[in-house]
Amino acid sequence: MNVWRDAPTLRGRHVTLRPLTLEDRDAVVAAAADGDLTELFFTNVSGLADPDKFLAAAFRECDYGRAMPFAVETPDGRVVGLTRLMRMHEQHRRVEIGGTFYARSVQRTGVNTEAKKLLLTHAFEVLGCNVVQIRTDWFNRNSQRAIERLGAKRDGVLRAHQMLDGRVRDLVVYSIIACEWPGVRVNLEHLLARHQG
Repeated sequence: MNVWRDAPTLRGRHVTLRPLTLEDRDAVVAAAADGDLTELFFTNVSGLADPDKFLAAAFRECDYGRAMPFAVETPDGRVVGLTRLMRMHEQHRRVEIGGTFYARSVQRTGVNTEAKKLLLTHAFEVLGCNVVQIRTDWFNRNSQRAIERLGAKRDGVLRAHQMLDGRVRDLVVYSIIACEWPGVRVNLEHLLARHQG
């Protein structure tokens, strides 16, 4: 097994992250419909308006060795979102966590915190990353607060970085470096303790 190419299944108490498959298409679309997430102009999930194109792009990045897309499942087996390791660069030991969305019904639960803990653990303790980056749209204030709550530090803003649906998009960039991981892990465990029981 090549840890930089073969996506694992990551299991926690609140979520399981397993490699995304084409068979997940309808469940992913249903998760995005929970809260009308495709209407959020400042998220990549808006691309699910064309789910086949959206998933083809995710699998293409996987085939190139630049991403590991995961279906996010609750303990009852329901797919409630997507996340991925992306912009993977083995030589420089860096990845980004992104392409993430969760059904409205599981937001503000332990799902995001545990999913991030599973991905960060894999990145730092299996892949041996020096840094994990997380980016979000300038207008996505909820995402910025969630990223900061995890313990990531804001690196800055990439101005006019992308075109998204006809608008010029600024991205806010956060990161966690390897020496910060032990403290971030303790923070995540503390946050998850509130969702036990």
